[in-house]
Amino acid sequence: MGELLESIATPADLKALDPAQLPALAEEIRGFLVDAVSRTGGHLGPNLGVVELTIALHRVFDSPHDAIVWDTGHQSYVHKMLTGRAADFGSLRQAGGLSGYPSRAESEHDLVENSHASTALSYADGLAKAFTLTGQRDRTVVAVVGDGSLTGGMCWEALNNIAATPDRPVVIVVNDNGRSYAPTVGGLAHHLSALRLSPSYEQALDLVKNSLARTPLVGAPLYDALHGLKKGLKDLLQPQAMFEDLGLKYVGPIDGHDIEAVESALRRARSFGAPVIVHCLTDKGHGYAPAENDEADNFHGVPVIDPVSGRPVGVAPPSWTQVFAEEMVAIGHERPDVVAVTAAMLRPVGLHPFAGAFPDRVFDVGIAEQHAVTSAAGLAMGGLHPVVCVYATFLNRAFDQVLMDVALHRLPVTFVLDRAGVTGEDGASHNGMWDLSMLGIVPGMRVAAPRDASRLRELLHEAIECSDGPTALRFPKSSVGVTELPALDRLGGMDVLRRDDDAEVLLVAVGALAPLVIEVSERLHAQGVGVTVVDPRWVLPVDAALPALAAAHGLVVTVEDGGVAGGVGDAVARELRGRGIRTPVRSFALPQQFLAHGTRSDVLAGAGLSAQDIARDVVEAVARQHPALERMGD
Repeated sequence: MGELLESIATPADLKALDPAQLPALAEEIRGFLVDAVSRTGGHLGPNLGVVELTIALHRVFDSPHDAIVWDTGHQSYVHKMLTGRAADFGSLRQAGGLSGYPSRAESEHDLVENSHASTALSYADGLAKAFTLTGQRDRTVVAVVGDGSLTGGMCWEALNNIAATPDRPVVIVVNDNGRSYAPTVGGLAHHLSALRLSPSYEQALDLVKNSLARTPLVGAPLYDALHGLKKGLKDLLQPQAMFEDLGLKYVGPIDGHDIEAVESALRRARSFGAPVIVHCLTDKGHGYAPAENDEADNFHGVPVIDPVSGRPVGVAPPSWTQVFAEEMVAIGHERPDVVAVTAAMLRPVGLHPFAGAFPDRVFDVGIAEQHAVTSAAGLAMGGLHPVVCVYATFLNRAFDQVLMDVALHRLPVTFVLDRAGVTGEDGASHNGMWDLSMLGIVPGMRVAAPRDASRLRELLHEAIECSDGPTALRFPKSSVGVTELPALDRLGGMDVLRRDDDAEVLLVAVGALAPLVIEVSERLHAQGVGVTVVDPRWVLPVDAALPALAAAHGLVVTVEDGGVAGGVGDAVARELRGRGIRTPVRSFALPQQFLAHGTRSDVLAGAGLSAQDIARDVVEAVARQHPALERMGD
């Protein structure tokens, strides 16, 4: 850690520095970021891009008296350093260590634990109203938005309200790096172009024309439509008129890597006492050549890397995402009606090979999950089979669209939920543990969970073959493993993975936890407890063959990495009750809590999802059913 950075424990220490020292501080921070994040992994590119911006923010505003809200929270690493947490970066994203996002438990300077994008302006709107109503008019609310978050419709809903209250001091800092995870795409995503316009109408029209022409498919038609509305376009795209009409002031564009310029702009914005936009142009990955030269995403998120070369340390084993990516391309060749939809996550969800092979059949809508789902509904209505690829945690944002726009119309839309269950290092907001609880109440929804690579390929094909309603396929963020689990038999739609003579316990394995369940079965067998192990493959709704199988056992045990409420275990228990089958059901799942960050294995073990814990609990349950065995155990 450099001498200047080491001297900063609070923002007050930063304010005490001479302005001439700030460029050196920025270089120290940038070097520290590369060194620290290369050791732990994390969001490197976004934070390299906001070093100077963050320094200026904390020199102008008085956190936590002034409320600074980050959107998205993965660009808050420098903020953490300047608020006294630089020494903790060795534990970044590790169990018990520093969170990769703002964390209220860590610091009073972290107001919102926001890692889901496009929320900051809504928080800011509410905070500004609260400060006004409680007589705290000296407190300014600052929302730092960007890195793609302005592609989300929620931002614009909030902006509509903020602009309607010109007496409230809200400073909206637009970190405009032209990217979200990858380059920002879509006709509407070029709204930031309007913030760069001169008052000249012809210049404005030319810039929009050039921007939209680069947008595949929608660009030219959208430009033609706008060109036909010259009068309205003139009124809309002149910055002064637009922002005055909205009740917003505008400062910029500013070089986001010029601390003096950003400070000056922020001080002007603070003095307005009304909503104002400060438009800062930044470069993602700024100052670190490997990130600057990475065309994919400027090192948006990195594993452990060599800090000099930027190359990953070690060879990562194949992931579930990679298997999906390969199979999607194969399906694309077989099925010309299959198209893909994603929300600014083309590479993270493995759609880039499909986009390379079929560029006109991939639609990246920006960080707008609600729109993604309903747009997919329209694609299905038009005779295509859309595959919507998102992280499981982000599907939460589009539940109404899944329910009312897709399921209500019984449309053949397949949802591929990457990072389902426990994600791990990204913490509570990214654990995809809510999907089974949520999708289980959607009429007509069928959910598959593959246990290995072969099953992923198999189930993806089966999902896309469904033409009478929605399907979902879920898998975790982890290596897929090289050892597969072949089935001994097929019962209904279920694979039988183990069948002991005189089996007392039926183990139901959900997806990627099947290897864990096999280990549990071996422990039980060693304790003299006979077991049957099944993988339902399609975990929701309950397979028609499972109730009769359950009735032939003394105990049913379900093991899943979703929330315990409304998951597979609950569905199995309801199905048995409905059929009058009295076999008890014991569900092993995640507690309905926000789980702290750590490795996937650590989080699962902490929730009791280890072979040892499950086997011990099952042996005790069997013993309680057989008092003689329990006395023998004593």
